[in-house]
Amino acid sequence: MAPSRRRFLQDSLAAVGGLALPPPGCPSGAGVEPSYLRLARQGRLRQVERELWDILDACRLCPRACGANRRAGKTGVCGSTARLKVASHGPHHGEERPLVGRGGSGTIFFSHCNLLCCFCQNWQINHRGDGFFIMEIELAGMMLDLQERGCHNINLVTPTHVAPHIVRALRLAVDRGLRIPLVYNTGGYDSLDVIKALDGIIDIYLPDFKYQDGALAAKYSNGAADYPEIAAAVIREMHRQVGKLTVDQHGIATRGLIIRHLVMPHNIAGTDRFVRWVARELTTDTYVNIMGQYRPEHRAREYPELSRRVTREEWEQALAWAREAGLTNLDT
Repeated sequence: MAPSRRRFLQDSLAAVGGLALPPPGCPSGAGVEPSYLRLARQGRLRQVERELWDILDACRLCPRACGANRRAGKTGVCGSTARLKVASHGPHHGEERPLVGRGGSGTIFFSHCNLLCCFCQNWQINHRGDGFFIMEIELAGMMLDLQERGCHNINLVTPTHVAPHIVRALRLAVDRGLRIPLVYNTGGYDSLDVIKALDGIIDIYLPDFKYQDGALAAKYSNGAADYPEIAAAVIREMHRQVGKLTVDQHGIATRGLIIRHLVMPHNIAGTDRFVRWVARELTTDTYVNIMGQYRPEHRAREYPELSRRVTREEWEQALAWAREAGLTNLDT
C-alpha cells in the first residue's frame, strides 16, 4: 500500500473512531435535523442497505438494468464492480449558492458513471474511471472530515451506481456524529425503485434533466433512449419526497429539489420543452439552474452539432423560455 494511501486510511479510521457522538437530534449545522437521522434511530438504514446490496447480484441500480453480478466481480455498463472507487473529496465553492454558503459544499466524486455522455466534462473520472479504491469506512471518514472542515452538506457526485456503498458508509458516519444534509447529485438517469428506497435518506436532490428527445439521448448518452421518461419520473418522485428547496436564515439549503439543465447548441437539450415541463409537472417556484457552461469535451467534436459553445443568442433565448414558462426561482 502506498504511503499516501496508508495515511488516508489511518486518517479515515481515526475520523470514524475518534469523534464524540453528539446528542440525538442535535445537528452541527443550521439547526434542522437531516431526515436520515430519524431513519437511523428506527433502524431503517440497515434494511435499505440490504435491499440495495441485493440488487448488485444482477445489477438494476440504474435503468440500464445490465444484470451484471457486480458482487461476484462482474463489471456493469457503468464500468464498476462492487468495489467502491472515489476520485476526490473536498469543499467545493462552484456549486449553487444555497449549497455553497461560506463553508462550501462537501463534494465526494465517485469514479465511473451510468450515463456516459459523449460531451462529458469529467470524462477522466466518469469514462476512464480515474480514482482509487476505498472501503465504506473510509467513505464514512470522508463524510466526517467534510463536516469537520465546515462544509454545509455532503454532496454525493454521480452516486447512482454506488447507492448501497453510500448507505453503508452513512450508517457508520451517523454513529460517529454526522449531522449535515445529504445531496444526491445525479445525471438524472436513475432507477425509480432505488430513488423510492432512498426516501427519508436524501435531504437535497440535485438531478440533471439533460434531454427532452429520446433519440438525441440515445445518440449522445450511450443508447439511453428512455432518458426523458426516466428523468421525468424520478424527478417527480424526488419532488414528492423533499418538495421545493428550503433554506435556513443564512440562505443555506436544508432540504428540497434543485434541477440542473445544461443549455446546448441548436437547442439539443430541448430547453423550451424542459421549462414548460417543470411549470406543468412540478411548481413554478422550483429551483432551476439554467447552465450556460457547455463546452465540447471528450468526444463531442466527433459530432459537428456539438463542436462549439453555446452562443449568447442561444443563452438569452433559454432564459426567455424559462421566464415565459413562469419559472420564478431561476439560478442563471
